[in-house]
Amino acid sequence: MSLADPGARPHDLLLRGGLVVDGSGADPVTADVLVRGGRVAAVGRVAAAGAAGARVVDADGLAVAPGFVDMHAHSDLAVLVDGDHLAKTTQGVTTEVLGQDGLSYAPVTDATMATVREQIAGWNGVPDAAYGWRSVAEYLAEVDRRGSATNVAYLLPQGTIRMDVVGTEDRRATAAEVAAMRALVDQGMREGAFGMSSGLTYVPGMFADADELVALCEVVAAHGGYYAPHQRSYGAGALAAYAEVVEVARRAGCALHLTHATMNFPENRGRAGELLALVDRALADGVDVTLDSYPYLPGATTLSALLPSRVATGGPEATVERLRDPATRAWVAHEVEVVGSDGCHGVPVDWSTIEVAGVRDPALADRVGRTVAGIARDEARPAAEVFLDLLVADRLGTGILQHVGDEANVRAVMRHPRHTGGSDGILVGAKPHPRGAGTFARYLGHYVREEGVLTLAEAVRHLSGTPAERLGLRDRGRVAPGYVADLVAFDPATVADRATFAEPRRTAAGIPWVLLGGEPVVADGERTEARPGRALRHGPAAPRSLG
Repeated sequence: MSLADPGARPHDLLLRGGLVVDGSGADPVTADVLVRGGRVAAVGRVAAAGAAGARVVDADGLAVAPGFVDMHAHSDLAVLVDGDHLAKTTQGVTTEVLGQDGLSYAPVTDATMATVREQIAGWNGVPDAAYGWRSVAEYLAEVDRRGSATNVAYLLPQGTIRMDVVGTEDRRATAAEVAAMRALVDQGMREGAFGMSSGLTYVPGMFADADELVALCEVVAAHGGYYAPHQRSYGAGALAAYAEVVEVARRAGCALHLTHATMNFPENRGRAGELLALVDRALADGVDVTLDSYPYLPGATTLSALLPSRVATGGPEATVERLRDPATRAWVAHEVEVVGSDGCHGVPVDWSTIEVAGVRDPALADRVGRTVAGIARDEARPAAEVFLDLLVADRLGTGILQHVGDEANVRAVMRHPRHTGGSDGILVGAKPHPRGAGTFARYLGHYVREEGVLTLAEAVRHLSGTPAERLGLRDRGRVAPGYVADLVAFDPATVADRATFAEPRRTAAGIPWVLLGGEPVVADGERTEARPGRALRHGPAAPRSLG
């Protein structure tokens, strides 16, 4: 419940008597939290006189924590066009890290923008919106101009930058091209990017060798940023792929954040300990490593991601045209089903694990919610034929769920002290992965309250304090005087993810208050009209040491 003081100033609040989980990992304490001028003014026992003019929120029975940071979000367009952004606001997410997996919308040339819009339509859709920006500065300014339901931090997409300079060809970059890419990274970091991402199973980022990645990461490191790679394999070659990006970071002297860190596919069941041992060795050697994960088993991507890179060069139109050729189709089917394509992490695809989550063409809506194997069985056709025909008909815009996770691995990764939360939430399509709307509530409800995998203090640290430190946000990620009042108040006894694979857009339960800079975006469990979120910009100082 809340009590309004007739003399209250806008957005000055007193959260009275909540269980403060401050984001540091320290034991929770019962205290009042006073918010004035968008920042936390006091934590402790606040007398009525000290809270004069503030709206009082009865937080008895609620945990008060720093707002959650989604370290791996695909909201690059959603923050511009979705004013409510319910998937994230109702979970208590106050900051999202965009520009993931090496493919996003800045910096771009006109030609690159046209290609990227088509290539990642399955991630972000192609909404009816102007794409007038080209630089990172212009994209961030557009976020500020429109206002957002969350704050955003942006990563430079290495694949997009390679497309700007080299194109989509599978070849080594020349020295001049590497210099041009380094210049774009330097410019983007100066304009406020927090680091650089890669998508090393996606064209064209996958065509960069380790030396090229080191050259770009050196520039990121010079600005105090971090490298967030989607490495070359999460399947048959997962450990070697993790080792490669650790070595890139070591050589470049760059901080490293292992994005959606997981060990998927049957080949890797129960092997998370090997990944975590690699992380611990790197930490012991002085490499600054963090990682994020989502608390679910299936993954999500685009159907076209399963294609061998050889057929995916030259842009979406060229790819679709190749997939009409009978000889190419036969070769692709063999690569995907027998050999294991580089796009599918070197693992031969099991069509029963590939579920259609969304389509670009409404005429294909009957495919949604069905596996490729199921469609093939119903239509008495080879599964590879269904796969290829769907890619052509939907112009590569099909989103999928890939049911290849392992629960033991998920739990092991989330326990690591350098772990953070990242939804990897694709928000478009008829039936997207429920992690987009459920990740943070699922950590708190299922894995804290029900399973006891993490304590409440540990989980909040993983979801707020540690990611804020990784981003170098010195005045966010804590409930402490002087910190920006990005806050969430939730009920530890009822917080829960309600999104399911059948109903993936159901919003989270048990999170009645979410504040951005002290302004409620969720109040008494209802989304307000506020869009106070802005583009955060990385400063020149290096992030704080992650203890």
